[in-house]
Amino acid sequence: MPFWDLLKLSLQTFRTHKMRSFLTALGIIVGVMTVISIVSLIQGMNQEVERQISSLGSNSIFVQKVAWGMGHVDFEELGHRPDLTLDDARALARLPSVDKVAPQRSRQISRIIYQGEKVTSVNVLGATPEVRVTGNYKVESGRFINSDDNRRKRPVCLAGGYIVDNLFPEENPIGKRIDIRGHRFTIVGVLERKGSFLGQSQDNLIITPLLTFSKYFPLPRSRRGRIFRSLSIQVTPKKGARVDAVIDEIRELIRRRHGLGYDKPDDFAINTQETLRDIYKNITRVAYIVMIAVAAISLLVGGIGIMNIMLVAVAERTREIGLRKALGATNRVILWQFLLESVLLAAVGGLIGVGLGIGIAKIAGALGHLKSAAPFWIILLGVGFSGGVGIFFGIYPASRAAKLNPIEALRYE
Repeated sequence: MPFWDLLKLSLQTFRTHKMRSFLTALGIIVGVMTVISIVSLIQGMNQEVERQISSLGSNSIFVQKVAWGMGHVDFEELGHRPDLTLDDARALARLPSVDKVAPQRSRQISRIIYQGEKVTSVNVLGATPEVRVTGNYKVESGRFINSDDNRRKRPVCLAGGYIVDNLFPEENPIGKRIDIRGHRFTIVGVLERKGSFLGQSQDNLIITPLLTFSKYFPLPRSRRGRIFRSLSIQVTPKKGARVDAVIDEIRELIRRRHGLGYDKPDDFAINTQETLRDIYKNITRVAYIVMIAVAAISLLVGGIGIMNIMLVAVAERTREIGLRKALGATNRVILWQFLLESVLLAAVGGLIGVGLGIGIAKIAGALGHLKSAAPFWIILLGVGFSGGVGIFFGIYPASRAAKLNPIEALRYE
């Protein structure tokens, strides 16, 4: 029998038993829908996180007291680590493979005020002018801080887009003076927007000259209080320099300046964009495992449902099978007939699941302000995997139908 005739026969069977076919495919639909929705959201998150990590600055290297994502934090050990200094930054700037060095300190300020209006939880960054390059900051209007601002400790700052939106919705912020913990700072520039990073706005930001920051926000006296507020140094390698080679040079220099012997561990940390990528991968790895487990269970249930209904179909159509064999149908034709029904049922369920999964991912992304992405390979994965389930769980019922004795089948009531 030609393939198209077998296909028409399978479709006719589905039309005859619409509800049964739908319920049978429901397990496949749920499994594929779950996989596609989670994968679409994770793909969208991957693209967005990569964009956000790149926005931190090209190949940035951060020399700091604390390593990112270091797990258990030994505050006692961290408290005894020496602070990085401006002399360390100047020494790093002299390395032949280093292009720009921006020493900086930051602090979370509970609120900043302008004429009764306020913005809360503002990140205030004190840095040298080189941070414009190392941090990939661009000015939307006004100017950036300069070396003269830093040397003279001028109370000037740049404001992020979130600050401007909330404090100056209908006026030009340039030249306006804002209150930061009782200190008056004049806005000289507005930063171009960067969006959010891992759920945190990068535009709720104030940048001031480093020496001005140190004047108004000195380091705490306690060792523990200095851990997260001490100086960090952002380094940008020269074009063509290998990041791992630059990291080795930085590590060797700081260890020598800190007088560490070969058997002593580092008393500082070197963080890179790759560190953030590794942290993110570790987080999403759990989501992938959960996704695979849920999908596997759903597809297993769906596959068992297909096998069960195909066995019922074989029992119901025993006389039909006997009649077709008596008229010349071979075992191979009978095998392909039932196997095609099984695969088609699973593939249609997979296709519906793909559509629902993409739709759910879009809705969840819109409601949660997330991005979703559904590359073509996801669609192929959903349909292909469901078709494979149809083959795996359809082989036994199809082979059982093919092996029926035509005489016994014709006698079947």
